[in-house]
Amino acid sequence: MDTSKSPDERARILLDASSLGQKYRWLVEQPANDPTATTFSGVQYEAQLPCTPKVVYTDGPDGVRFTSGVTAFPAPIALGATWNRDLVFDKSAAQSEEAFDKGKNVVLGPGIASGRTPLSGRTAEYFGEDSLLSGRLAASAIRGIEEGNPGKPVLSNLKHYVANEQEISRNASSSNVDERTLREAYDLPFEIAIAEGDPESIMCSYNQINGIYACENPLLNDTLRSKLGFDGYIMSDFGAVHSTAPSLTAGLDQELNRPIYYTPALLNQALAKGEITEEHVDNAAFNVVRSYIRGGLFDTPLPTPAAGSVSTAEHKDLARRAVEEGTVLLKNDGVLPLSSKPKTIAVIGPTASKTPTNGVSALTACSMKWPFGSPHTLDCSSVVTIEEAVRERAALEGSTVVFDDGSNPQRAATVAAAADVTVVVGYYTSGEFNDLPDLRVDGNGDALISAVAAASPATVAILQTGSAVEMPWLDATEAVLESWYAGEQQGPALVNLLWGDVNPSGKLPMTFPASLTDTPTRTPAQYPGIYSNGSTTAPAGTREIRQVDYSEGLAIGHKWYDSQGIDPLFAFGHGLSYTDFEYRNLRIKPSTGKKTGTTSLDVKFQIKNTGKTAGAEAGQVYLTLPDAAGEPGKRLIGFEKVTLKPGQTTQVHLVIDAASPDHPFSTWDSASDAWTTPRGTFTVEVGGSSRELPLISEVALR
Repeated sequence: MDTSKSPDERARILLDASSLGQKYRWLVEQPANDPTATTFSGVQYEAQLPCTPKVVYTDGPDGVRFTSGVTAFPAPIALGATWNRDLVFDKSAAQSEEAFDKGKNVVLGPGIASGRTPLSGRTAEYFGEDSLLSGRLAASAIRGIEEGNPGKPVLSNLKHYVANEQEISRNASSSNVDERTLREAYDLPFEIAIAEGDPESIMCSYNQINGIYACENPLLNDTLRSKLGFDGYIMSDFGAVHSTAPSLTAGLDQELNRPIYYTPALLNQALAKGEITEEHVDNAAFNVVRSYIRGGLFDTPLPTPAAGSVSTAEHKDLARRAVEEGTVLLKNDGVLPLSSKPKTIAVIGPTASKTPTNGVSALTACSMKWPFGSPHTLDCSSVVTIEEAVRERAALEGSTVVFDDGSNPQRAATVAAAADVTVVVGYYTSGEFNDLPDLRVDGNGDALISAVAAASPATVAILQTGSAVEMPWLDATEAVLESWYAGEQQGPALVNLLWGDVNPSGKLPMTFPASLTDTPTRTPAQYPGIYSNGSTTAPAGTREIRQVDYSEGLAIGHKWYDSQGIDPLFAFGHGLSYTDFEYRNLRIKPSTGKKTGTTSLDVKFQIKNTGKTAGAEAGQVYLTLPDAAGEPGKRLIGFEKVTLKPGQTTQVHLVIDAASPDHPFSTWDSASDAWTTPRGTFTVEVGGSSRELPLISEVALR
């Protein structure tokens, strides 16, 4: 407990004073985190040394889950749509503070994935399909959780490593992927998040990678630690451990929840057989203890959990701002922003109201769904609905509001026909354990929106979803807003956007395909994967592993649509505003550092607000590699969000460094086991989305 010593020294002192049995305790969540007990799920452990802390884990990619009295923040995909690292930091710091005040000091989050299919049930838990955007926002979340509340230490847990891209057969499937694709597409966001966020823990995933379960895969030591530079502790997902010796020797430090494979009996047996050594046990225990010490858990005891609400006015304001910045204006024919003149407003759809319609209400799409106990992951009891917020705003201007639950499309159309403007809300639910069956809205929503749009003189569709949406009714609507799972402050935030009190600035963190058939995982072998009989259904009476073929390689997300020449419904990075932005004066200067010898690009360009409304714009920089690289499409290599007054111009200055963890100019060469920069001409493009890039320049790099 001598804080003048380094975390490494303190961890070494503790473990040198520990018996082998006491070291075993650190290898499983329950005995590691409850030092006062000795029996866990019927498994007996030695008494722990004094001064070890009580540690409590909480699930939390979106907020403090399954806990009352906390803020229901918007889903991570909505945070991804903000393209705002500072906002992600602030939200994560607020979540961390609430976790600590509720007696929890490890947050199982943030999560990142690579968006291989928009059908993945956990898409809403992640920051989108792009490695750079996901990695940088995850890094901000990690730092917010671990650094945002001095005096209230909480550790983050980055998950799920790696190639965990579907819920179907997640416990019994193998992601079969070549090394270059694994490093460039699936490892890369983790590499960025580790380098820029420095998380204390990482969670290995359920799936196999090339036939070996993630939590016993040599990738843990050979790549995650050696190549990506991670030096915290690696924990399993719940039930993701399948062995004792193979897991421990591969680098798994801690089994989540209760002891199953890391019991004292099984560890003793593996030692006796020579399958593991005491050094393996000591290394795993050291990684856990050092992170607990380094993260402050030894030195700041958890408080008694607060009985009431720990959600503050500041946190609610932050949740509202996150919705405002994360909502994406996909289409606007001029109906938005709404005027403040008295009018009749129709609000239609079950998730716009707190009153349930066939079991569906605003709580349904407040956060991701959960099939056990609570129907959603966050405490949405404080949700302010769209209907409530519209009525409050309408009262200020003398407007009339008429609500219809949307259960009968023709009745809703009649209501819409009598209104001056109609706000119709479509939704679908998604979450852990199941993938989406399609990308259509639930509850006969397509028929509802189509009927309303045909009858209304002005229809604004608001979508509450966790992933992309097909929109057969798009042409019939005047405006479309994607608000994702927007949490408890959805109503006030969306009203501010509808009336123009806040100018929309969200940008899509994922591509919205026109049709599911346009996505990269087109064949059953690619998704959901097949068995030895060639079917997507396992042979009867077997426990066969589903084989998922990542044959599309690097062509995922926006790179797929670019390389295949497919026009998406809405491109990655797309998002409209109530003002206009002009990109101009791109200047690029390559240089080589005298000390480092690494190449960098000095990229400067201007963004001007040419409209009459203040607004924010996320400027995006993309790079197309030389043909010799064999790289599909173009890659995002930089972005910055700026806020401009009408007529204001700002210069964006980004330094794109070859030595940065996203390896902007390089590809992975499996033969040399290294990143290499191809020869030839690189093309730099700058603009407001991956398909709207008015500035272009070519450059040669060494």
